[in-house]
Amino acid sequence: MDIAKKYQQEQVISFEVFPPKTEKGMQNLISALTDLKKYNPGFISVTYGAGGSTREKTLEIALIIQDQLKMMPLVHFTCVGSGREEIREYLEHVKKLGIRNIMALRGDPPSGEVSFTPHPDGFSYANELVEYIRDIDGFTIGVAGYPEGHIEAPDIATDIANLKKKVDAGSDFIITQLFFDNDDFFRFVDRARAAGIDVPIVPGIMPVTNFNQIEKVTQMCAPKIPGTLTRSLEQCDSRDDMCQAGIQYTITQCRQLQEQGIPGFHFYTLNRSGVVGTILDAL
Repeated sequence: MDIAKKYQQEQVISFEVFPPKTEKGMQNLISALTDLKKYNPGFISVTYGAGGSTREKTLEIALIIQDQLKMMPLVHFTCVGSGREEIREYLEHVKKLGIRNIMALRGDPPSGEVSFTPHPDGFSYANELVEYIRDIDGFTIGVAGYPEGHIEAPDIATDIANLKKKVDAGSDFIITQLFFDNDDFFRFVDRARAAGIDVPIVPGIMPVTNFNQIEKVTQMCAPKIPGTLTRSLEQCDSRDDMCQAGIQYTITQCRQLQEQGIPGFHFYTLNRSGVVGTILDAL
């Protein structure tokens, strides 16, 4: 069963992981995925480094998820640094390995570059990549959504219009960037539906358990940090208290989302199982 069909039948729990840089990190990742398997995830997404820097590692982890852990992988793939023929060859190879789910993204510039520069024979936008993958056939395609607007979009309306292009090009579902204010997600969904976007829109959730995490995610994608979250962390006397406060905030956030009938949760795990497991146990 592909991911799109799963969303039609049930509320789907899914997790995102990234390729670790060391062998120890890989061992920890496999251990975390083994722990998370008990929550019966609909799929595990595996990210793709800037400039395609982790392409082979991404595929290696996806195959471990599929063949060893017997879970469904969702492989990230970007426009960065590849021409059409190379993209086709890679995706045909992925298909032969039995992987049928692709997260199609424009992607970030390679390390050291400020702006995105398309390959001369490649694509400038995610909707172009989606259309190309759809022509190859055999894949279920996910794309990214941005509840607070993409950082490069001049306004929300433009961002929604770009999202509509990705859906019209053939994407089957949307997973959002992390957010901490549910009102931003609900407004985003309302705008998407008003624009004629009718595929599942899945909230991306990242539990925050300390101020270092807030600093990192702010640098990464500049989400709004609600005062209720920062105040709850500031009132903690220890690292453990801060962790529990962050977990409780995420539990409350997820319960509010559940009440609105969302199609599932996509947790950004940071390659760890403990915090996400605690949240799911509470839910």
